[in-house]
Amino acid sequence: MNEKTALITGGASGIGRKTAFKLAEKGFSLAINFRKSEESALSLANELTNKFGTKNIALQGDVANMDDCTRIIEQALLSYSAIDVLVHNAGPYYHERKKMTDYSFDEWNYMINGNLSGVFYLSKLVLPMMRERKWGRIITLGFDRAETAPGWVYRSAFAAAKSGLVSLTRTIALEEAQFGITANMVCPGDITNEWKERSINESMVSGQILTPVGRPGTGEDISRVIAFLVDENSSFLTGSVIPVTGGADVLGKFFKTENP
Repeated sequence: MNEKTALITGGASGIGRKTAFKLAEKGFSLAINFRKSEESALSLANELTNKFGTKNIALQGDVANMDDCTRIIEQALLSYSAIDVLVHNAGPYYHERKKMTDYSFDEWNYMINGNLSGVFYLSKLVLPMMRERKWGRIITLGFDRAETAPGWVYRSAFAAAKSGLVSLTRTIALEEAQFGITANMVCPGDITNEWKERSINESMVSGQILTPVGRPGTGEDISRVIAFLVDENSSFLTGSVIPVTGGADVLGKFFKTENP
């Protein structure tokens, strides 16, 4: 990738970690953001360097915090000349079932900032560099049906933020197309914690039939889509919302299990 650099938020574990491996394999140098998992992020950076010969660093920061986002980019630019790819993987999610009125003001703001405003903060900081280089890729992560702005009982803050992020992603795609910059959203299916860092081959032999395609979804499934979107020749694909669900009706499943 001609010494291009990618920033992956929340890259120390889960889908972010699997994406880091896939992009390092493609030749990207990586800035791996973490909030608390410093040891995991540093270990990952070293592992990728040893395996692929790329330059990789770990950067602490909470993407819900504007000052942290500024610091993340400033520190990344001490090691790299620019950020060419932004993968906004990080985003808070409360597993506790809460109706909208049960959220505290702080909880609501943190969910919106982490899942929506953080993308604005980081994109605003990296887009000038991408414009100057006439090339860039921004990848956001959503949820199945996010582009339809569905209501989601007990998940109001998360759903509102991600639905808003669909519009923001598509707006970035339109505003930045003239500069060779694309922006797309990837919407993972119901990929559970144990499968976020596992491979497609592992899911094929797992014996678990969790989706219409007959296997669980994995972090590798998501990372392969992201790797395709950031490819040099994927310039015609922008403003897209891509579900990666194995054909499952993901939100329908949640409706059945979470509604009273």
